[in-house]
Amino acid sequence: MPGCSASHPQRQTLRSCTNHPPAVSELSASAQAPDPVVLPQGPAAWHRRIWTLTWPVILANVTIPLVGVADVTVMGRLPDPAYIAAVTMGSALFSAVYWLFGFLRMATTGLSAQALGSANVAEIAAIFWRGCVIAVTLGVLLVCLQWPLASLLFHWFDATPDVAHLARDYYDLRILSAPALLVYLVELGILFGLQRMRHTLYLSVGLNLTNLGLDILLALGLDMGVKGVAAGTVISECSAAIAGWVLVQRALREHGWWKGRPRQLWRGHAVRGWFGISTNLILRTFCVQLPFFVGTLLATQLGAVTLAAHGILMQLFFIMTYSLDGFAHTAETLAGFAYGAQQREVLRQTTRYCALWAMFFALLTCLLFGFAGTTLVDAMSVAADVRQTASHYLLWLAISPLLCVWAFLFDGIFIGTTHIREMRNAMFAAALLWGALLWLTFDACAYEAVWLTLNSFMLARSILMALYYPRIERTISA
Repeated sequence: MPGCSASHPQRQTLRSCTNHPPAVSELSASAQAPDPVVLPQGPAAWHRRIWTLTWPVILANVTIPLVGVADVTVMGRLPDPAYIAAVTMGSALFSAVYWLFGFLRMATTGLSAQALGSANVAEIAAIFWRGCVIAVTLGVLLVCLQWPLASLLFHWFDATPDVAHLARDYYDLRILSAPALLVYLVELGILFGLQRMRHTLYLSVGLNLTNLGLDILLALGLDMGVKGVAAGTVISECSAAIAGWVLVQRALREHGWWKGRPRQLWRGHAVRGWFGISTNLILRTFCVQLPFFVGTLLATQLGAVTLAAHGILMQLFFIMTYSLDGFAHTAETLAGFAYGAQQREVLRQTTRYCALWAMFFALLTCLLFGFAGTTLVDAMSVAADVRQTASHYLLWLAISPLLCVWAFLFDGIFIGTTHIREMRNAMFAAALLWGALLWLTFDACAYEAVWLTLNSFMLARSILMALYYPRIERTISA
């Protein structure tokens, strides 16, 4: 690449690479550059590198939906389906809201990974502080707007009075941890971008073990029911945000950053670039969230038993998605590094080896759901009618990993290289297909249509982004 050192690509600065995307730029030449990242040489080294980065993320990601699994399972110990239905409904509400704020994690990962590839630790520090300020602001705004937000969200659900009342109890407590959870997303983004995958594992395991223990203690031990589940989640999310702050500060110091808050934190072009990426990520995430939110909405209309079964199936689905997302996160950080260092072959090899590992794990997950799905369902509820209903739809769950894996992988590549506008367009087109298919099939297929359209949406995402991917490689000059 003209103007950049070919012998030390990981040491090149963003200022010297003038054709690099402007969203990542050099903050301070005085900041000590991070130690160079050693790139794999040969297939065996690439397999080791992918697996070394991914296994902590898989374990960490699996624990993320375990917040919901723990909540659902604890409520499933109670004989009345209203409890598990209420937590399912409440969790869906927060998923709909918080997934829209997933840009805090995704934008942070892509930008910090590119800054790492350009050896610009000052920019990484600025990305972190900027993200935290925005996260706290948005979180406080959510808490202040909790009542009108609740009126809007609960209006969409046609739940029975007892389910709606319990879900509102869950909501009123759970919303209080919004600022902490959004800061936690920024912290995860920085750690992913710095390839500190084991730190994300520590955070996620700590969060979910704390949540599980508090669920059992408060909901069952102290007989607080749904309120105990919500309170346990609030405490665990706040604790995780504190622990994440400590880990990020330690990681920045190890990369040479000792200056506290970066200067020129709110430079115009950096902020505009960040908000441009974030806006497109919000629109993308809105499209991604639609099948899940509407699916829960439709399950609510089909009765408490169907809603409870849907809650169980969705928790298993989320375990699958977060597991396969481990390779997407690895693709994010390696693709972002390759893009920041302007190394096309590294991007190509990242895609190839991540795809091989992701497909292997998708096949394993498919077999797991096919042979052990009924056992997993039975472990999450004691209600016979809920178990029977959930087991009836297990085939849809079993085939979903093979259709989802490519969508997740390309998400990682597009986020790491910050080609967000193109990803947004693919999501929008896939969402249109999903909506049309749901409109055509729901009256005839009822709950089957929820899974048919969800899997179709995932497949459409994969195909559209795969068609665009070669253009990303062509934007790298070397």
